[in-house]
Amino acid sequence: MDDLKFGTRNKRGDWAPNQPAETAPLFAFPPRLMAILKWLPHYFFPWNAIFAASAIAYWAWVIPPVETMQTLGIGWIAWLYAVNAICVLLFYGAFEVHLYVLKRQENRFKYNGKFPSEQKNKAFWFERQNVDNILRTFLSGVTIWTAIEAAMLWAYANGYAPWLSFTEHPWTLALVALVVPIIHEFHFFCIHRLIHTPFLYKWVHSVHHNSVNPSPWSSLSMHPVEHLLYLGTAFYHLILPSNPIIMLYQLHYAGFGAIPGHVGFDKVEIGGDKLIDSHAYAHYLHHKYFEVNYGDALIPLDKWFGTWHDGSAEGEAQMQERYRRRKEKLAARKARLEVGEAAE
Repeated sequence: MDDLKFGTRNKRGDWAPNQPAETAPLFAFPPRLMAILKWLPHYFFPWNAIFAASAIAYWAWVIPPVETMQTLGIGWIAWLYAVNAICVLLFYGAFEVHLYVLKRQENRFKYNGKFPSEQKNKAFWFERQNVDNILRTFLSGVTIWTAIEAAMLWAYANGYAPWLSFTEHPWTLALVALVVPIIHEFHFFCIHRLIHTPFLYKWVHSVHHNSVNPSPWSSLSMHPVEHLLYLGTAFYHLILPSNPIIMLYQLHYAGFGAIPGHVGFDKVEIGGDKLIDSHAYAHYLHHKYFEVNYGDALIPLDKWFGTWHDGSAEGEAQMQERYRRRKEKLAARKARLEVGEAAE
């Protein structure tokens, strides 16, 4: 596969797509019906369908009986942790082995031409990005994932969360399931902006941003506080007219859904000329520049708040102009403080 048909590679070996990143047409104004209809299959396939299917599979084969979940017990919670850990190992590991261990694509479609294993970095535990990322994923990420999952299931089992049946409320639940990605996007943008405030960035979010060149295991490599905020998207279902399966879909959308944005490749080759788009470019630019693309472009929140970067020269210019204006404001504020101190 010739990735230069789809993009360009610079002298450092970094690849970029020919087409700039785009926000979904869902919230465009005026509405663009044909654009929405053309985009709609991408809303479901392949990623959202995979996460929805995993939630259904969990409910069918993993989640204990309701009577068991009415009491918090080490046995069934440990079972959930084990299943979550195995599924993360298999799902994340599949991308890691295919793209980073066996390097079946070499660096085709890879945004950053280097592989994390090629460099040591003291920012990571044992100076190894993968070792650090894997340990944080399982020690903190899967643990907090399981704790939230168990708490929500316990709440459903004891009547503390609205549990609608599919037979009696099919349209309501279909609507809630349909907006799960939108709920996630809104939640992610809000908590992401929060943890980019100076104090929280320094003590919390910087852990995730150590992975400037993200790979699959970077997906859930976070500080425990960020894990709680990020995976806490499931808590919306304490007030929504929902169902445990849709709550699991919401949780899986966050947990397993972190992979596409951190895979590090624009497209994944799956044999022959078949490609799967990761839709990772917007979030890769966030890891590269830090202060752009706080959302994932489903809702154009970054455009509305002036932090959108589409990877084009125009996007770069807008980002630099934003930095210049901020620098001027900081300089003006510093000057006012100095004048005030001199007057005293």
